[in-house]
Amino acid sequence: MEQNHNSNYEASEIQVLEGLEAVKRRPGMYIGSTDVRGLHHLVKELVDNAIDEAIAGYCTHVEITIHEDSSVSVADNGRGIPVGMHEKMGKSALEVALTVLHAGGKFGGSGYKVSGGLHGVGLSVVNALSTTLIAEVRREGIVYRQEYREGEPLTDVQKVGTYDEAMGSGTTITFLANDKIFDTLEYNFDTLKGRMRELAFLNKGVRITVTDKRVEPELSRSFCYEGGIISFVEHLNKSKDVLHDEVMYFEGSRNQPEKEQVATVEVAMQYNSDYNESVFTFANNINTGEGGSHLVGFRSALARSINDYARKYKILKDADANLSGEDVREGLTAIISVKLVEPQFEGQTKTKLGNAYVRQLVDNIVGEGLAYYLEEHPQVSRQIIDKCLTASRAREAARKARELTRRKTALDNTSLPGKLADCNSNDPSKCEIFIVEGDSAGGSAKMGRNPEYQAILPLRGKILNVEKTRLDKMLANNEIRAMITAFGAGIDSEFDDSKLRYHKIVCMTDADVDGSHIRILLLTFFYRHMRPLIEKGYVYVAQPPLYRITRGKNLWYAYNDEELEKILQEIGREPKPLINRYKGLGEMNPDQLWETTMDPDNRIMLQVQLDDAIRADEIFSTLMGDKVEPRKEFIEQNSKLVADLDV
Repeated sequence: MEQNHNSNYEASEIQVLEGLEAVKRRPGMYIGSTDVRGLHHLVKELVDNAIDEAIAGYCTHVEITIHEDSSVSVADNGRGIPVGMHEKMGKSALEVALTVLHAGGKFGGSGYKVSGGLHGVGLSVVNALSTTLIAEVRREGIVYRQEYREGEPLTDVQKVGTYDEAMGSGTTITFLANDKIFDTLEYNFDTLKGRMRELAFLNKGVRITVTDKRVEPELSRSFCYEGGIISFVEHLNKSKDVLHDEVMYFEGSRNQPEKEQVATVEVAMQYNSDYNESVFTFANNINTGEGGSHLVGFRSALARSINDYARKYKILKDADANLSGEDVREGLTAIISVKLVEPQFEGQTKTKLGNAYVRQLVDNIVGEGLAYYLEEHPQVSRQIIDKCLTASRAREAARKARELTRRKTALDNTSLPGKLADCNSNDPSKCEIFIVEGDSAGGSAKMGRNPEYQAILPLRGKILNVEKTRLDKMLANNEIRAMITAFGAGIDSEFDDSKLRYHKIVCMTDADVDGSHIRILLLTFFYRHMRPLIEKGYVYVAQPPLYRITRGKNLWYAYNDEELEKILQEIGREPKPLINRYKGLGEMNPDQLWETTMDPDNRIMLQVQLDDAIRADEIFSTLMGDKVEPRKEFIEQNSKLVADLDV
């Protein structure tokens, strides 16, 4: 690791805003939750600090290691946290950073120009929520060390040795999360790997390594992309057929209003033959899932540039309407990354960028860059505009088809081939709809349900794979129309969850390969065209039992092979119990289906959650897209997770 020095980053740059005790009392306020998500957030906070060093130009390598005892180390080769005496606090700046909330080099000093750690609380929060924490700093030839127990220092900052120039300066934080605070200390390697790969894409040239020492042999993955977000777009499009080989890339910067610092913009984009839009936005490496000013600026420039080009070369005639925003974004994969001082976040989950001037900045950079690109690449431009025109025609056809699915004041059952059996209640928060496969299962579900709040919608066969289907064809499908009409909230840009008729939408399919396929088809439809359903936690997966075990008058249900084995061990194999393996829901009597799968007091249901939109987009494209090779690769990599495949 290479040593870095900067005289501006000293103890005086660590500024203090308030004390720390609140973190232990209300950890959720600082890390979102104390479940597995909150646990991973601790690692993210420390990595963000290291990436801030990289953005400032002083760090090239970050290493994350999960140890056998579930402690985690995050090491970087940056400048090393300052260790000098903090004048105001009368203690080492390292101790201040570890024990005082809102202490860091990110509040108005010259320590950092741009920071992903928005509030400067990362290090102290991790310390407060850890049983033990060890900080090791390599700075100016000396190795410093300080150890903490439950947020309190056990020692002063101590000099423990020296290091040579080859090793370089930097910081290593090793912490063991407090098991009295967190529900689990089980880190998910794939979750961390996905986030670290994303950060490597967003910070070109920075190498990020993740190592898991809990397994034999240890797992280790390293990510470094000299292409930055160009490589990101190529990665997202690897399971898609692209319209043009080259990824378009635009960048620019300008001074921020009333500040000396510069805001920078990077945009990479490439069209593919799919029908979905995959545009992801970031501000200071934070995934702004709700968009914001940078997304608005991008969309404005994209639609204007393409329409201007199409009119200039008479592809759009005077009488033609402009291509809409949706038309020009069909099949587009894009990454928008902005870096700025003092980003303002708003929205329900604080992931919407609010800085108004960024809209015009992105609009100018993309507008100028795209206009030039279209002029220089007439063949690619024509391909893109032809795709947009086809999308426009399909959208008009879809608009007409959508009119057929508009919900009347009373649902017209005759228009529903699936024969929706609706519930009596009109309170969406109490209503649930079960999507079931086939008339047999539908019949059992209708007879077994509680009609006051449970609706049943049987589907005939497998619905369309919407990943490969344009909107107008999709809306011509009876089963999809039935779901849209029954849910009542519309689709895509017209989706309005205030009109949603059920706050539990339950995929209730058979526990076999066909059932799994139908479930992924349904989830693909919800994710691509009704995404707020998943984001707001309205989608569930029923867990019907796989086995029915009877002995005399006694009855047990097992939901998997492990449960079956456990039950057999408990009751003993010598009394020779009768074991029935259900091939489908239709084999269950209505009372059995109610008791095992539909009764809120007994049932097991999985809530479908969207932890990582980029990873979800990748998986849906891989599993449901046109390209076979990425799907084959995915199956080979994950086949070990399937213990007993029922084909």
